[in-house]
Amino acid sequence: MRKAKHRTAGPAPSPGTPSKPISLRDLAAYLGLSRSTVSLVLNNSPVAQGLTPETRARVQKAAAELNYKANYFARMLNNKRSHMVGILSPDLGEGYNASLLTAIERLLIDRKYLYLVSSHHWDKALIRQRLEVFAERGAEGLILINTPTETAPRLPLVSIGGVESDFPMTRITLDNAQGIRLALEHLHALGHRKIAFLKGHSQSSDAAMRWEACVEAARRLGLRIFKENVIQLKRIDDGLNPLREGYIAAGQLLKSKRKFTALLAFNDLSAIGAINAFRDAGRRIPEEISVVGFDDIQAATIVHPSLTTVRQPLAQMGMLAASELLARIEDATSEPRQISIKPELVIRQSTAVCPRG
Repeated sequence: MRKAKHRTAGPAPSPGTPSKPISLRDLAAYLGLSRSTVSLVLNNSPVAQGLTPETRARVQKAAAELNYKANYFARMLNNKRSHMVGILSPDLGEGYNASLLTAIERLLIDRKYLYLVSSHHWDKALIRQRLEVFAERGAEGLILINTPTETAPRLPLVSIGGVESDFPMTRITLDNAQGIRLALEHLHALGHRKIAFLKGHSQSSDAAMRWEACVEAARRLGLRIFKENVIQLKRIDDGLNPLREGYIAAGQLLKSKRKFTALLAFNDLSAIGAINAFRDAGRRIPEEISVVGFDDIQAATIVHPSLTTVRQPLAQMGMLAASELLARIEDATSEPRQISIKPELVIRQSTAVCPRG
């Protein structure tokens, strides 16, 4: 790329806070460069690498001294692009959804995209309304985290989770069957034959897939599933609270007449809630009850005892979802595709050999 020619600089704005926001035109005039050259540098465009290091440094320094702020609304009008995406999730709390959001956000920030984030708590009307708002606000594409939808704007879509859809979208799913199989085979190898289960919310497609996988894996291992040892997680008064839900469900299991020596929970947070309930009831983990979670969120490593769990590579999945969406947005020839992620079992301190008796 040819070196940028210096223009005769106009009246220099005074460094510091100007009386009105400095525009790209003002900054370019101050530097004696074209607006396109300044924009390439400030947007960290690969094309800007063709400029000299001195020119790039001079642009960055002047922008900082003059407190230049990019006018994204003007950029949207000029380019007919908003560089904004919408992200919809069941909730924004800790655990699975938060881990995915953090990874998605990291890549979008790196690619200079804005984003709108909202939750729906499994309310169908709210899902529909949020998607409409995203489109109205100029989102160029949408990421749906474990979110079922009957309608969707005509935008590039990426889904994380097992949600089925008639819409053309890129779907990033976990091999739930393999994850459940690894968990049950681990407990079986430790001698556990009386295993209890915490099922996910009825609205979650992953919950249905994992339960089907539990039934099939148990059949192959010759394990009998007793209905008294199966509890479905349910929302409580203050909404989605998997820790509390796991605690309550574990209490129900303890009241059952069916004994169990191990628990396989739908996710890590409900598993941690169950561990707390067992402890409060005087039961020792893992000496009396082994516990396995699903997800491998950060809390799984710091709870005591540390949690044996099925690891979803959540950071990889989140960044992959963002990357796939931007590919769809920026390349009209990019097609939706199906991507299956393989889980792995992480063995920690919450599982042990089945006690005798």
